[in-house]
Amino acid sequence: MKYVSVIVDNNTNATDELYTYESEFSDIKVGNKVSIPFSQGNRILDGYIAAVSDERPEGVKRLKKVRTIDPEFSLSPEAMETAIWMHSRYMCRYIEAVRCFLPGNTPAKRKTKDPFEEIVYEASKPESLNDEQALAYKAISESLDKKNSDIFLLFGVTGSGKTEIYLQAMQKCLGSGRCGIILVPEISLTPQTVSRFVNRFGKEQIAILHSKLTPQQRAVQYARIQSGEVKIAIGVRSAIFAPFDNIGLIVMDEEHESSYKSDKSPKYDCLELATKRAMANSAVLLLGTATPAVADYYRSKNKIFKELTLKQRYNKVPLPRVSIVDMRSEIKAGNKSLFSGKLISEMEKCFEQGKQAILFLNRRGYSSFVSCRECGYVMKCPDCGISMTYHKESNAMECHYCGKRRSVPKQCPECGSKIIGRFGAGTEQLEEKAIELFPGKKIERLDLDTVKKKGSVDSILKRFASGKTDILIGTQLVAKGLDFANVGLVGIISADVSLNIPDYRSAERCFQLATQAAGRAGRGNEQGVVVIQTYTPDHPAIVFAAKQDYEAFYKQEIKIREIGAYPPFTDIFHIVLTDKDEEKVIRGAEELAFLMEKKLDDSYVILGPCKAPINKAGELYRYQIIIKSPAGKRRALSGVVNEVKRTGVNGCLVTVDINPYSLM
Repeated sequence: MKYVSVIVDNNTNATDELYTYESEFSDIKVGNKVSIPFSQGNRILDGYIAAVSDERPEGVKRLKKVRTIDPEFSLSPEAMETAIWMHSRYMCRYIEAVRCFLPGNTPAKRKTKDPFEEIVYEASKPESLNDEQALAYKAISESLDKKNSDIFLLFGVTGSGKTEIYLQAMQKCLGSGRCGIILVPEISLTPQTVSRFVNRFGKEQIAILHSKLTPQQRAVQYARIQSGEVKIAIGVRSAIFAPFDNIGLIVMDEEHESSYKSDKSPKYDCLELATKRAMANSAVLLLGTATPAVADYYRSKNKIFKELTLKQRYNKVPLPRVSIVDMRSEIKAGNKSLFSGKLISEMEKCFEQGKQAILFLNRRGYSSFVSCRECGYVMKCPDCGISMTYHKESNAMECHYCGKRRSVPKQCPECGSKIIGRFGAGTEQLEEKAIELFPGKKIERLDLDTVKKKGSVDSILKRFASGKTDILIGTQLVAKGLDFANVGLVGIISADVSLNIPDYRSAERCFQLATQAAGRAGRGNEQGVVVIQTYTPDHPAIVFAAKQDYEAFYKQEIKIREIGAYPPFTDIFHIVLTDKDEEKVIRGAEELAFLMEKKLDDSYVILGPCKAPINKAGELYRYQIIIKSPAGKRRALSGVVNEVKRTGVNGCLVTVDINPYSLM
C-alpha cells in the first residue's frame, strides 16, 4: 500500500492544503493525475500527486483511497516541486500553481489550424560572430558543456546581435540532446522570433505557446512537447511552464519588461521561475537586454549574475543621433502641435532618403481626459474612479482599467458649464495630425485599439516590413525588440508620460522605453535619427536615455533605491483587501495592519492602510497595505501573510503581490 499527498482540483481557500490518501496502485508516482473521493459527500474530483510514501502517517486510522490514475496525462516531478514552491513563494493556492503547467481540458486534435502557417521563413545558417559576440558565446558554451546552472546577463546595445547568440547557444543545447525555452515579452514579437528560429532549426523542432492560441492549438503544442517531438518552445511568459523534462537553456529576451510579471494569481515573477527551473535542470539561464532592470544589473554587479557585454552594433553602424526638444519652448514660440519643428523637418529628410519612420506615444486613445474649464471637473469611471479616455473613433469615453464606456458629456455634470474640453493626446490623435502633415504617406497605428482582431498585429508589421507603410504610430508595442532595417527615424512624442506614474520604477520605465524606442532607428547600414520631445528635458532619465548611457542612469538610480529602501535592497509586499462593503474593507485593513505591527519587528516598514489608487473596481472597494521587507527576511513575512490569507480578515478577499510592477 502507498500513501500519497494530493493537491485537490478545488479552487477555494478552505481546501488549499495537501490531503492524504491510500493507494493500491504500486506504480503511483509524483505528478500523476488521479480521481479521488472528496469531502463528506465523496464526490469524485481530480487531484495531482505531490508526494508518495510507503509509511502510513502516524495517528491516522482511516483514509480514503485513490480511485483511478489517468493513463494519458502526468506532470513531471520537477513541475510538481515547482508548483509547491510557487504556493509558498507567491501565496497562491496549490491548484492555481498546478494549473499553470496544464494544457487545459481540450483534447489535442492534430487537424487544428497550424499556428506556423502565416509565418514566412527560409533556411538560414549561423552567422560569423564579431569579437564581442564570440566572447559572450564562449562563456555560455562552456557553461552548457559543464551543465552549470549559471545566469548570464547579456547586456548589449540595441542591434548588437543578441539574437544570433541565442540561436547559436540553442544549437549547442540541442546538440547535447537537451531542450530549450525562448521567452519574449509580447505576442507581437513572437512571429519575428519564431521566424528566426524556424529559419535555423525548422518548424518540426519548435512549439509556440501564447494566449492567442485556441485551446485545441495549445493542447497540440503541449502534446508535441510531452511526446518529445519538439525541442524548443517559444512564447510569452507562460511558456516558462513548457513541460520539458530535460531543459538545457532558457532565454529571456528583453528581460527588463514588466510583462514578465503576472498580474493575476499566481502573481509570479517569470525570472524567478526561470531561475528555479534552470537550477532544477542544471540549465543555463540567459537574460538579454539593452536596458537591464535596475535590480538585475545590481545582481550582476554583485556577481549573482554573470555579465556579458556587447557595446557595439553588429554592423558597426553608430548608434542613432539623438536630439532632445523642449516642448515648453515650442509652445512659447506659438507651436501647440504634437509635432515640434525639429521632428517635422527630420521626418521630411527621412522620407526624401526613402526611409520609414516610427512615432512612439505611450498613451492610446484620442485625448487623455475630459475636464471642465470652469470648475475643474474631470470625467472618471464610476466603478474604478480613474480618468476616462476619449476615443474619437467610437466617440465615447472609455476606462482603460475595466473597459466601461460612457457617452461624451455636452456640459459639465457638476456645474452645468458648456466649457468642457479634451486635454492631452493619445495615439489616435497623433495619427490624425500625422495624416494632416504628411497627406501622401501611408500611415498605420499599432496599439491595443487596432490589434483586437486576430492576426492584425502580424498584418500591420508585415506591411511595415515590406515598406508598404511609411509611418508606424504606436504605444510600447512598437518600442520592444522590433527589427526593421529601413527605419531612418524614431520620434518619441512625449517622453515623460511614464514619469508621472506613481511608482518607484517610473524613472527606470521612462529610461527603458525611450532607449528601446530609440533603438528601432538605424538598424540597417546607415545611422538613424531620434527626436525626443519632452516637457522635462533636464530629467536624468531623459538626458541619459538620449546619450544611451545606461551606466550613468544606473549609478544615480541605485542610490535612490538604497536611500528609499526599495528593491533590490528590500522586498515590497502589496496587500489589497476587497469587498462590496467599503466599511467592511476599512475595518479589515485596519485589523490586518494592527496584526502585522504586532507580529513583525521594527525592521519591517508598514505603510497604510489607505485607499488603493484605483479605489473601486467594478462593485468592489479596494484598500491597501504596503510592507517593505528587509533583504533576507522575505520568508518570515510570507509565512505571516499566508496564514492571514487562509484565515481571512473580516470576511474580505485578500490578495498579495510581491515586488509588483504597479501599485494601482
